[in-house]
Amino acid sequence: MPFTLEQLRGFVAVAEEGHFGRAAARLRITQPPLSRQVQKLERALEVELLVRTPRAVLLTPAGKAFLPEARRMLNLADTAPVAARNAARGTAGSLRIGFTAISALTVLGTWIRTIARNLPSVELTLTEMVTRDQVEALLAGDIDVGLARGVPASEVLDVRLVHTESVILACPRGHAVTELGRPPSPADIGRHDMVTYAPVAARYLHELVISVFHGASVEPRYVQQVGQVHSLLALVDAGVGLGLVPRAAARLRLPNLAFTEIDGIAPDLVETHCVWRVEHANPALDSLLRLTEPAS
Repeated sequence: MPFTLEQLRGFVAVAEEGHFGRAAARLRITQPPLSRQVQKLERALEVELLVRTPRAVLLTPAGKAFLPEARRMLNLADTAPVAARNAARGTAGSLRIGFTAISALTVLGTWIRTIARNLPSVELTLTEMVTRDQVEALLAGDIDVGLARGVPASEVLDVRLVHTESVILACPRGHAVTELGRPPSPADIGRHDMVTYAPVAARYLHELVISVFHGASVEPRYVQQVGQVHSLLALVDAGVGLGLVPRAAARLRLPNLAFTEIDGIAPDLVETHCVWRVEHANPALDSLLRLTEPAS
C-alpha cells in the first residue's frame, strides 16, 4: 500500500514535536486528520512508528529508523522540481566538452570560468580529443560540444568561430634561424628539416603548413609527421627539425625549445571553432552558447 507526502510530513512533524497537538498546529490542521495520516502511514509500512504516553509521543525503534528516511524523501520531493526547472532553463545538468590540446590553452579556460560563474550547477566532463575524434563523438552523442579546427557547418553540425591566432616557428635553441637578426621567412625556414602534422590525425594543421610554404613557393623537407602539437614540440626540442605551431603553443616550455615570429605570412591563420549538433536536447548547451556568443 503506497503512502503520501502528506503522511510523511505528518509523521515527521509529530516525531519532531513529540506531541500531536503541537504538530497539528505546526501543520495548520486539526489533530484528528493528523492522527489518521500517521495511522495510514503505519498501515502502509506495516509497522508501528509512534507510541503515545501520558506526557509525550515517542518513536518506536521502527520510527527511529524511518525518520531520517522520511526527511530525505521530503527533501527530495522539495528539491526535485527545482532541479527539473533549472535543467529545463539550462542552469543545471551536465555538459560534455571535447577539446584539442591547444584550445585548452586558449578558449577552454575561459569557458570553464564562464560556466563556474554563471552555471555553477552544471557538471562538466572534459575530454581531450583531436578534431576528427570530436566529430565522431558529436555524431555518436558522446559529447555535447567540441573545440575543434576545420569543421565545416552542415545540416547535422553547427559551428562558430571562437578564437584566431597567428603561426610562429618552434626551433631548437641556438638554431641558425635564430641567428639571422630578423624574423625568418618561409624561404629561410624551408632550407632546414621540418617536423609537420599527420594528414589524417591533424588534417587542419597539416594543410595549413602546406599552404604557408606553397604561398611562398617553398618546398621544405618534412622528416617526421605527428598528430599533436605537443608531440611536434617534443621532436623540435630533441633537434629533429623545425615546426610551425599556433602562437598559444609558446606557453609550453621545454629545455631546448625556442620560438620566433615568421616574416611574410598573414596573421590569424589558425582558427578554433566550437562545434555542436544542430538538433540537440541539452538546455545547458544552449546556455553556454548564449554566454559565449561574440558581441555584435
